[in-house]
Amino acid sequence: MTETGNVNLAIDEAGVGVITFFHPSHNSLPGKLLNQLAQTITQAGQEEEVKVIVLKSEGERTFCAGASFDELVAIQNKEQGLEFFSGFAKVINACRTSPKIIIGRVQGKAIGGGVGVAAATDYCFATQHAAIKLSEIAVGIGPFVVGPAVERKIGLSAFSQLALDATEFRSAAWAKEKGLYAEVYETAETMDVAVQAFALKLAGYSPEALTALKQIFWQGTENWDKLLVDRAAISGTLVLSDFTRNFIQGFKNK
Repeated sequence: MTETGNVNLAIDEAGVGVITFFHPSHNSLPGKLLNQLAQTITQAGQEEEVKVIVLKSEGERTFCAGASFDELVAIQNKEQGLEFFSGFAKVINACRTSPKIIIGRVQGKAIGGGVGVAAATDYCFATQHAAIKLSEIAVGIGPFVVGPAVERKIGLSAFSQLALDATEFRSAAWAKEKGLYAEVYETAETMDVAVQAFALKLAGYSPEALTALKQIFWQGTENWDKLLVDRAAISGTLVLSDFTRNFIQGFKNK
């Protein structure tokens, strides 16, 4: 555990590759960690001994608070904005293109990019504490990068509700009803038992069949390498607006 956070991959004897990320600021992810997370997801997908991937974070009540606000406030031009907002695009695309099924484990709140990470997994478990919120429009930038992943999972209507009602959390039960979560448990302990059992079950299936099935799951997203970067450019421009600058200044003055 360090002040800059970390990303780790552990592979057990059954071929379950567990990717864990952590950052001391509520698992908000700076660009360096986002790049490392995307690279680790890609690496795990290429490891022959990995049969299935579990994606999780450390801590008890926050799965991921989105992108690093410290980096957001430091953006000075469109190029820096594009680089900053491309971080979650890299993670989502790494999940999308991985040949391995990715199981999400969401123990607590997911905000902004954190919702996008959960949506990019193929089958997601959560606890009752795993409320979700897309807060981007309140800052003046909008959930442009994570939008395609979230909309793909929960549909346009539910995505619109999340995107516009940007200051309110939706419960884990709501997220399950809309299809983001497959199962919701009372405690992390009971969730972990279910995650492990499901991962072991998938690890025993035909790897070729699982890869072919995943390709079907993600059919129609082949343009996301470009789409998500184009979306990042929108946010990268908007972050320089007077609205967002005033919001950031007000936040810093609190």
